Amino acid sequence: MDSTSAQRRLKAIHGHLLANASDPQSRQQLVEKNQTAGEFAHGNGYSVVLPEKLQTGKWNVHRSARSPLKLVSRFPDHPNIGTLHDNFVHAVNTFQDFKYLGTRIRVDGTVGEYKWMTYGEAGTARSAIGSGLVYHGITKGARIGLYFINRPEWSIIDHACSAYSYISVPLYDTLGPDAAKYVVNHAGVEAMFCVPETLTTLLSFLSEIPSVRLMVVVGGIDKHIPSLPSATGVEIISYSKLLHQGNSNLQQFCAPKPEDIATICYTSGTTGTPKDTLKLMDDLAALRPTIFCSVPRLYNRIYAGITNAVKTSGALRERLFTTAYNAKKQAIMNGKNPSPMWDRLVFNKIKAKLGGRVRFMASGASPLSPDVMDFLMVCFGGRITEGYGMTESSCIISLMDEGDTLCGHVGSPNPACEIKLMDVPEMNYTSDDEPYPRGEICVRGPIVFPGYYKDELQTREVVDEEGWLHTGDIGLWLTEGRLKIIDRKKNIFKLAQGEYIAAEKIENVYAKCKFIAQSFVYGDSFNSCLVAVVSVEADNLKAWAASEGIKYEDLRQLCSDHRARAAVLAEMDAVGREAQLRGFEFAKAVTLVSEPFTLENGLLTPTFKASRPQAKSYFAKAISDMYAELATSDPAPQKAL
Repeated sequence: MDSTSAQRRLKAIHGHLLANASDPQSRQQLVEKNQTAGEFAHGNGYSVVLPEKLQTGKWNVHRSARSPLKLVSRFPDHPNIGTLHDNFVHAVNTFQDFKYLGTRIRVDGTVGEYKWMTYGEAGTARSAIGSGLVYHGITKGARIGLYFINRPEWSIIDHACSAYSYISVPLYDTLGPDAAKYVVNHAGVEAMFCVPETLTTLLSFLSEIPSVRLMVVVGGIDKHIPSLPSATGVEIISYSKLLHQGNSNLQQFCAPKPEDIATICYTSGTTGTPKDTLKLMDDLAALRPTIFCSVPRLYNRIYAGITNAVKTSGALRERLFTTAYNAKKQAIMNGKNPSPMWDRLVFNKIKAKLGGRVRFMASGASPLSPDVMDFLMVCFGGRITEGYGMTESSCIISLMDEGDTLCGHVGSPNPACEIKLMDVPEMNYTSDDEPYPRGEICVRGPIVFPGYYKDELQTREVVDEEGWLHTGDIGLWLTEGRLKIIDRKKNIFKLAQGEYIAAEKIENVYAKCKFIAQSFVYGDSFNSCLVAVVSVEADNLKAWAASEGIKYEDLRQLCSDHRARAAVLAEMDAVGREAQLRGFEFAKAVTLVSEPFTLENGLLTPTFKASRPQAKSYFAKAISDMYAELATSDPAPQKAL
């Protein structure tokens, strides 16, 4: 060990030592927790740096400054909560009569008010459903399928699984027969909760899912529930009947241990079909939430909608908005309270778009543009935060700290994990990069999943021998221990001249374009440039067409108009320049489509990302046509020699 390393480690150790309080002159010292001990830690830092290995390790492991010496596995103020079941029991006991699960009621096709179930009512239903499963002979550790969209019963069933040591297996409702059959058989599902629509799918291959012996139809009416021959060994009952059976035969909880498996996820993100965001905005206005968590796609639409409305509101109103925005933003960045006058004159009307009561907004799933985040902070007030995580890490890996007004990063490590950046030499990212260390984000700690179910090979590909989960994302450490996502190792590809492309990063940039609802950026090693397929933001494209005097019969015809393609590509170029994309990261041609990317057509994942293999196949002709057109207009640079 060289003398510099030895001195550095000795300095770090001394950072945890204090003189004996009872004898200040004594040479005896006591070890005390010091949250800022670490070579690169500052007194106001958000994370601290530690050596990966005490003797030979590089100082490259970051932990939260809130818990630098120990990775937490429980809430410090609630040490008795160790499982999802414990957490819900605490919630029921603490918030018994508070609203918990709400459903917006429709009467004769008209949307009405929200109907609520309290924590206490949900807890009672949870016990009944779990007891009902026990009544039907479903034993501890059994896999329970949930094959329907998000609704109150979904949460209740999941809580029942936690309380009685069952393993939940979500299947999102748009899964076709082949995919659903695979999940059911691979997991060995014994009881399946479904709705009438997904029941039909299940019955179409009933003889091919031998592990299933109970089907429970949510929203089904008893007299309409089909009966099956006893020879099938499968019973079908309604959710309400199971609820009644459980209430009549209540069982004690069979509480799980912290190390028990809670769920097997075959999809990332939510199990529900993404809404049409216009209806979602109506729901928000009626619900008037205080906490709002969403994804950049929706925040980008809110941003585009408001900025476009401001630009078309007239010169005087636009000037008022700009003045108010700049004044409020400057006050926030300087740590001061903005004048309430700006809210009264401008921002209260904007806040009403989300119901007027939001005090906390969070974004995840993909990076949120810093200027969009600034915009949300100014327009809606309250705390605006961005986080980073993945299914394999039980969600949150890092989160912006309260009081941190710097945008463009995803905060400091979750106190339940530690993070290091691993070199990716083929992309020229290393932990020795200046001014900021860069590399693949790797995570270790209690939040990391045990592995992929029945797939040790894939598990070893993402979790190494020392327990580090390799995320596939590229990050860098900003000052004061903030993590910033800058690239993607997975889903990268080479262009003909050798440049590496991270398409998701580029798609996130283009998401700010007012004409774009969704985009799919494509390139390969046979071509020297990128092309893009864009699902258009219909209202904005139609408004542009009207301003240009362009006539068309329908949106599909407008999308095929060369003038529309040129306008969208010009806007994409402008957004790309603003985001400082490199020259080869710009799409050189675009195809406009009126059809949105959805789960139903296979073009969208449940976390609102483009489903790349499916999109490549779906748009194969459009991609080929774009490259052919580019080759005709400028044949030299397109094809590799």
